[in-house]
Amino acid sequence: MHTARIPVREYEQIAARFDPVGFDAKAWVAMAEEAGMRYLVFTTKHHDGFAMFNSMADPFNIVRKTPFARDPVYELAEACRDSSVRLCLYYSHVQDWHEAHAGTGPRDSNYGNTWDFPKGTPQGFDEYLERKVKPQITELLTQYGPIAMLWFDNPLPSLTRTHAESLVSLVRALQPGCLISSRIGHGLGDIRGFGDSELPAAEVSCPAEACVTMNDTWGFKHDGGKWKSPDELLVIRRLAIGRGCNVLLNVGPMPDGCIPPEAVERLHSLRSSR
Repeated sequence: MHTARIPVREYEQIAARFDPVGFDAKAWVAMAEEAGMRYLVFTTKHHDGFAMFNSMADPFNIVRKTPFARDPVYELAEACRDSSVRLCLYYSHVQDWHEAHAGTGPRDSNYGNTWDFPKGTPQGFDEYLERKVKPQITELLTQYGPIAMLWFDNPLPSLTRTHAESLVSLVRALQPGCLISSRIGHGLGDIRGFGDSELPAAEVSCPAEACVTMNDTWGFKHDGGKWKSPDELLVIRRLAIGRGCNVLLNVGPMPDGCIPPEAVERLHSLRSSR
């Protein structure tokens, strides 16, 4: 959406043909468990503003706007309860290209939807945070049982320390045991993070996590670029573990909700190397 500068009203129409009928929460969780994963992070809202759960706070979501009309977060929560895998949720709290004032201040205008909307204002970002972000986080932490971690993303300059502290307070009030990722911003996270596909250069003494792709993309693309070999992924895992760091290995599902066969193959290789 951002690269092609697709207008909001045009982008919204894609939802009407999004029908990931191959999605199987139990199969996803079983695959993660067999590969040795102890937690799973599911993207509930990325930068396009589309919610992958049944949100009453904003109608632009998978239940209300697609023929699929199911709530993947609910199904994953149920599947995780019957496994050793803990459920964590990703939520883009600053960038939201569906909103006029989300992450679009004068200093970070390259990140917002500047083709549909003028530059945002601090007052507008406050309104977006109170109207959409906090209600949706409340939904995520009250509708699906225990959530092990909220994985925030891109703390752009629109997000002040006061904003970040208010989000931390909300999470602590709703689920005190829920960890908060470093990308909440302003050094307020519980877990140290690194750049995309970056490992720590040396041993770390605090809880840490590195997020790594299997190929050249985070979401699914028909041309996903070069896939890392199973041996390369094993090296990454060993290096991270040796430096006291978790590995969050990215899996981009296909449009039909299934896991790409290349990813399945690599997850099986990780299982056999345990």
